[in-house]
Amino acid sequence: MDQKNNLEKRSLRGKTVVVTGGSSGVGRATVEAFAFEGCNIVIAARGQKALDETLELCKDLGVNAIGISTDVSVSSEVENLVKEAVNRFGRIDIWVNNAGVMASGKFDEIPMEIHEQVIKTNLFGYMNGAYHVLKLFKEQTEGILINNISIGGFMPAPYSAVYSSTKFGIRGMMECLHGEVSEFKNIHIANLYPQIQRSTGNMHSAKYSGLDFKIPPFAADPRDTAEKIIELAKDPKKDFFPDFTSWLLTSVYKIFPKTIINTASAGMRVMMKLKNAPDDSGNVLEESSEPHRIYGETSLPVPGKKTKIALLTGLGLGLAFMMIKAKSSKKN
Repeated sequence: MDQKNNLEKRSLRGKTVVVTGGSSGVGRATVEAFAFEGCNIVIAARGQKALDETLELCKDLGVNAIGISTDVSVSSEVENLVKEAVNRFGRIDIWVNNAGVMASGKFDEIPMEIHEQVIKTNLFGYMNGAYHVLKLFKEQTEGILINNISIGGFMPAPYSAVYSSTKFGIRGMMECLHGEVSEFKNIHIANLYPQIQRSTGNMHSAKYSGLDFKIPPFAADPRDTAEKIIELAKDPKKDFFPDFTSWLLTSVYKIFPKTIINTASAGMRVMMKLKNAPDDSGNVLEESSEPHRIYGETSLPVPGKKTKIALLTGLGLGLAFMMIKAKSSKKN
């Protein structure tokens, strides 16, 4: 309770925040959340139309905001993003690395050009953000870098090998950078590990090998994830799992890694055969197409919170039973 009260008292009003990939999905929800806090906001994304739409949202909420067309995979563009933010607002207090792309399908059936750009956008994008903003933070002697990594930093996404490699890579890079900034008591690096989101991210992702799927109904609400990013801005933590599901999935994977990835991969193979959709490069090589909004389409209606809690409780009890059974089998 004390921690909750402290978070509520810690105002972000007047702070300057940069959000990459801020024009749709979790990024747009994050821009909205910081706007409600009264922050100055710098939105970065590749598409100007999507940026303009998100700027209108900020205008309606009565906050100062600018949109800078930026490809985070290009270092010079990220450097320009930092300069533009400082020119407008004088400093940067919080930087949210959020822009990312995904390509799903059989590893050797996805074009190498797509694989390479996934690495450039995700891994190089977060590296570019950290590289340029940490220099500024050191000059200011303070600042918060928040990385929206996903549970992909702890467990692989089936049939998304290169995407998974970038998430493991981001986590490893930030682990090292924590040590490098440890001599600056007011510079913080906070990593967030959410589960799959009910956002437009999946709608915009690249899909190959006949794969075509919508978001599962039990995916997390992007606005809930954005609220956790606000929590990290007020009270930075090194690693943060924003919901029970993200913690549970990664915990179970640690115990049954082979079973989890093999089962998930088998399910994906069935979906590929059933759908047999045409190849789609999505937003990997170009800006995201419409819609530019927070929520994406789900495969089934989204259940209510009570239903989710009941199902998660049942899943948790079932997994706990599996763990106990596995331990007892080892002893015998």
